[in-house]
Amino acid sequence: MYKPRFRLVSLITLFTVLGIILLIWLLFPLFHQKEPVKVSVSKSHIAYNLALDSVDITYGKVKGNQNLSELLAKLVSPQIIDRIGKSTREIFDVRKIRSGNTFARITSRDSAKRTLFFIYEINPIDFVVYDFRDSLRVYRDKKNVKMTVKTATGTITSSLWNCFAEQNLDVELGLSLSDVYAWTVDFYGLQRGDHFKVIYEEVHVDGRMVGIDKILAAVFSSGNKDFFAFYFPQQGKPAYFDEKGQSLQRSFLKAPLKFSRISSRFSRARKHPILRIVRPHYGVDYSAPRGTPVVALGDGRVGEAGFKGGYGRFISIHHNSSYTTTYAHLSGYAKGLKAGNHVSQGEVIGYVGSSGLSTGPHLDFRVYKNGKPIDPLRLESPHAKPIDSKDISSFSKTVQKYRNQLSD
Repeated sequence: MYKPRFRLVSLITLFTVLGIILLIWLLFPLFHQKEPVKVSVSKSHIAYNLALDSVDITYGKVKGNQNLSELLAKLVSPQIIDRIGKSTREIFDVRKIRSGNTFARITSRDSAKRTLFFIYEINPIDFVVYDFRDSLRVYRDKKNVKMTVKTATGTITSSLWNCFAEQNLDVELGLSLSDVYAWTVDFYGLQRGDHFKVIYEEVHVDGRMVGIDKILAAVFSSGNKDFFAFYFPQQGKPAYFDEKGQSLQRSFLKAPLKFSRISSRFSRARKHPILRIVRPHYGVDYSAPRGTPVVALGDGRVGEAGFKGGYGRFISIHHNSSYTTTYAHLSGYAKGLKAGNHVSQGEVIGYVGSSGLSTGPHLDFRVYKNGKPIDPLRLESPHAKPIDSKDISSFSKTVQKYRNQLSD
C-alpha cells in the first residue's frame, strides 16, 4: 500500500538533488573567477613592449558583463573614461571588450600609486595600451611572436577527424589541412591506410603555443595518388599549388560541409526511407549533427531559399549558365540569405536539419548541369589560375625545398 507514496517521495528527493546540482553548476563560474594577480617590479622589466621599473603590474581576466568603466573604476577619473569611450573608438571600440580576455593595470610604487598604463589583450597577440602618464595616449601593439616550423604525419583509420583525435594532433591543424585540400581531396571517400605529412608553422607568444599560422607544404596520399600542396602567395594573397604549379583551388569545393559521412549516394533507383517506394535519388546525403554549417560549393546567385515540399527548407544556387547546386532538409538559413543574393565559394548559406521528408539530420545535396542531375562525387572542376610565369623559378625552389622533406 505504501509503495506508490514511497516512489513519489523518492522522485521528489531525486529531482531536488538534481536541482541543487544544476544550481551549483550554474553558479560555480560566478564564485570561481580568479582574482587579479599583482606582480611587483623593482628593476628593469619589459612587458607589453614597455620598459618598466619600480611599478606594480596587476593581471586579471575580464568578468562577465564587465566593461571599461568597471575595470578603470577608482583608477582614473570618469571624465577620462568617457573620453576613451568617445574619442578612441577608431583605435579600439571598448564595446568589444570580451569576458575571459586578459587585462593588466600598471601603477607606480610610490605613495601616490598613480595609474600609468591599462592594457587590454584583444587576442593572444594583439593588445591595446591606454597610457595615462601625461595626457591620454591610446595605441595598439603586438606581442613578440615566434614562428616554429613543425612536421606532423598521420594515417587514416576511419576519418580525418578521428585520425587527428587518435594521434593527439592539433584539431586546428586538421581544419587547416581540410581547407588546403578542400578542392582536391574527397574527405568522405578516404580509405583505411590513406596517409599524410604536413609541414606547418606554429605561433608562439611568450613561450606558449597559441595556434597554427599556416601550412607551408603537405602531401596527402589517397588511393594510389599523392596530392602535393605548396604555399606560395600570389598578388599578396595566400595560395596553394601542386608540384606542377597548378592551383589547388577549383571552381567548386569537393563538398558543401566538413566532417560528416555519406549516408546515401547518387542512385537512379533507391527505395525512399519514408515513402517506401523505389525512385531515383539524384543527390548525395551527408549525415551530420543538426546545426552543422552548410557552405556554397562555388560562387553564384541564390535562385530559391524557402520551404519546398518534401525537401523542407531548401536553397538552390545558380553558379553559371551550366551549373546549379541545391541544398535540402535544412534547419535554417544564414542571416539575410534570400533569392537573388550573390554568395561566394565557402560562404555559409544554411545549417543541417531534418525538415521535410527526412528520417534524421542530414543534407541532401544535388548538382545539375544544363538542367540534368549529375553525381556530385564525380563532378570535375577546373583549376583556378596557375603560378604566374614570372614566379616559376622561385616556386620551383620552394617545391624542391619542401618536397625533399615531405619525401623523407
